[in-house]
Amino acid sequence: MDPHLLTTFVTVARCGSFSAAATELGYTQSAISQQIAALEADLGLPLLSRRPVEPTPAGRRLLEHAEPLLLRLRAARADVLRAAAAPRHRIGLAVTPLGFTADLADRLARARAAWPLLEVTVVTCGRERVAVLVAEGEADLGLVDGLAAPSDPLRPPDAGPLTTTGVSEEDVVVALPAGHPLAGRAALRLADLADARWLRTPLCPLPRLRALAGDGFPVALEHRGDDVRTLIALVAAGHGLTLLPASALRTPGGAVGVPVSAPRLVHRVELLHGTLPPGPAADLARALTG
Repeated sequence: MDPHLLTTFVTVARCGSFSAAATELGYTQSAISQQIAALEADLGLPLLSRRPVEPTPAGRRLLEHAEPLLLRLRAARADVLRAAAAPRHRIGLAVTPLGFTADLADRLARARAAWPLLEVTVVTCGRERVAVLVAEGEADLGLVDGLAAPSDPLRPPDAGPLTTTGVSEEDVVVALPAGHPLAGRAALRLADLADARWLRTPLCPLPRLRALAGDGFPVALEHRGDDVRTLIALVAAGHGLTLLPASALRTPGGAVGVPVSAPRLVHRVELLHGTLPPGPAADLARALTG
């Protein structure tokens, strides 16, 4: 299958419109129609219904393959260009909201002091987006975080030939309002909190907790952002519980953290990067993992 035709198909499916896809890709609407027809002829199956424009069952199945394939192609191009590129003094760092700890901020500060001409741009986004930005060369380095057993890797999304290095691990705590009946406990088991009310948040996915401790963990409120202060304020006001790295609750905010005794969990941070020729990006990667 032609990658250009796949790109057109993915764009039409996302836009839900041939004309909108034509505008985005810089083609005429007729050209878009011809490209979709060529892809359907290649597979011998209809991929898009026309009124409304949406994927057929075969089209939905192709989408599952097309987007990862196109990402791997973009990642391969970025990796080849990165390996041949001259060192730059401008670095992009993509981080998850809980992946850029105070310790890593200090390491970055020391690195910038050693390289006064270094320009750093930090972008905060979700784990999958961090991996995509690094794979496609939009960011030189990425920091991702998540819950894991001690010394276990996070298994980041498959976004191309990326190197993954463990950076740090710290204890995980249950975030509770200061006046909660369990706030004074020395430790808590996750299974004992399965009936408590929890916050649904991308910073601590509930499916992960259910996989670790069984069913339960009912949702009290949904938090769709990535701002940690907002999340802690919701906990402090009694809207629900969540899990956080211990360091996230060291700043006073009306919430307290009680360590998780079982299962044994840590908050792990990992560094992602592609090929790094000698230069500032490689030096910064060493500084962040050292």
